[in-house]
Amino acid sequence: MSFHRVFRHPSRLAGACLSATFLSLPALADFRPLDDASMAAVTGQAGVSIELETKLSIDRLTWTDEGSLSVNGLRLSGHNDTVLDNLKLTIDIAGEGEVLEHGFSEIARRANAGLLDTSNPDVADALAKYSVAGSFGKQFNSGDLVIHLGATDYGDPTSLDDYLKAVDFELAIDSITTSGTDGSTNLFSDINLQGYIGPTDLVIRNGGNSTRTLANGNTVSGSELQLDTHFEVTDGSLNWDAADVILIFNFAAVGIEGLQIHNRRGNDTLGHFGMAHATAKLSRGTGATSGKEGLSIHEVEFRADIDMPVFKVGGTSIGSVQFTDFVISDTTMMVYGH
Repeated sequence: MSFHRVFRHPSRLAGACLSATFLSLPALADFRPLDDASMAAVTGQAGVSIELETKLSIDRLTWTDEGSLSVNGLRLSGHNDTVLDNLKLTIDIAGEGEVLEHGFSEIARRANAGLLDTSNPDVADALAKYSVAGSFGKQFNSGDLVIHLGATDYGDPTSLDDYLKAVDFELAIDSITTSGTDGSTNLFSDINLQGYIGPTDLVIRNGGNSTRTLANGNTVSGSELQLDTHFEVTDGSLNWDAADVILIFNFAAVGIEGLQIHNRRGNDTLGHFGMAHATAKLSRGTGATSGKEGLSIHEVEFRADIDMPVFKVGGTSIGSVQFTDFVISDTTMMVYGH
């Protein structure tokens, strides 16, 4: 019956439509197209924050070529196999010139608010380094993807110790082995590292199709992944079982206990708050000498002091070993298949 009533009174339907149109006109009057300047003002205003709790375990990770290399019994957790928690990831796609959180910018923010003593050289350095255009962080270009790893809760905002120990970690690996037709060999075993994760940044720079030339002549893409991290190992142990690989040392039958990796001694401590520091950039590249295209790992830098209070050879302690101002710099690698 209602269907027939509507069409028996078309004037009512027309009147309702006309009334709705007039009622909506004031609202429509507020909608205007944005010009380029207005659009620019509303970009880059928000990102995503992720609070994370996790434990990671991998029974075996193997790379196979003619032989194989295996990482066995890998585990990443909090101290003493607890949950790795109190982590916060902030993810932003930067607008042109936008200042986003980076490194120790939270320290600079607190120092500016009078919560931390700027007579501390590290605090003063952070305040100078991360104060940018009235904000605190680092300035980025349009389209840069910026991921910052920090803590959900830093504790007392006036305590540097709370800040530096907000995120604890434990990395354990049962063994790293290589296998082939002649059998298998343990390279390392019983690796266990405990410590703290400082501010860590992962940035994918939007360089478009641009390229640049490194000091060694290699050509690399202007769009690159940039890693910057601070960390501290407070207690570590491992066995170096074979000398068939060159990493930091080249020893065989070596055991290390009480390992510490930090940056509290020497001439390059400023700005690191006692933590070891590592940076690297990764992008597509072409080798100047070989002409091969591959993965370029460049501008690699590592700075730390390393303490090994118990250094064993053949199961017998030969004393302690210390490195002060251990620095790897000016390092470039081009990785490609053969």
